[in-house]
Amino acid sequence: MDASYGDFTNESAGSNVFPRINVRDPYKRLGISREASEDEIQAARNFLVQKYAGHKPSLDAIESAHDKIIMQKFYERKNPKINVKKKVREVTQSRYVQAVMSRFQTPSSKFIIKTSIAFLVLGVLTVLFPTEEGPTLQVALSLIATIYFMHDRLMSKWRALFYSAGAFITSWLLGTFLMVSVIPPMFKGLRGFEVTTSLITYILLWAASTYLK
Repeated sequence: MDASYGDFTNESAGSNVFPRINVRDPYKRLGISREASEDEIQAARNFLVQKYAGHKPSLDAIESAHDKIIMQKFYERKNPKINVKKKVREVTQSRYVQAVMSRFQTPSSKFIIKTSIAFLVLGVLTVLFPTEEGPTLQVALSLIATIYFMHDRLMSKWRALFYSAGAFITSWLLGTFLMVSVIPPMFKGLRGFEVTTSLITYILLWAASTYLK
């Protein structure tokens, strides 16, 4: 920023009319950057007011730009912008999130397709064939499928049983909580609550059986 605070080079020396009087952007009107400090803003205003003191429209334009910038700075201090990228980076780099993420691993595309088809079929059967007892059979099959897929990937019977039981209980409790507190039933009629809870459980079990390591 030069001594003239961004005055145009074709401005004649000693001119009493502010050349940027009609510039809409207040920062460009004062000839300062948007990162200018309050001292720089005030210095630009004082310099221009002194230079164009004999022309009232010029002074009005300068003061108007100065006031707009000051009000904007005040608003930004009162309502600071949240740096979403920074917040996300802080969360993802936290020790707890890193510990959780370390428990998941992306398998082959073939395995993902296989688990997706299995749980999709269970979901379709649950929606198409609700019973008075609820989707008990389909839920039981989802647990068996989870054990099978985890054993296929982890190659450990006990880990597969332990992880599957934990994933099943957690998924069902979380699905029930979401249905009661957050998500309205997606299906009405016979056992609509249980059907929707089962679908949420299938999604969580699919994620666990596919990615949990």
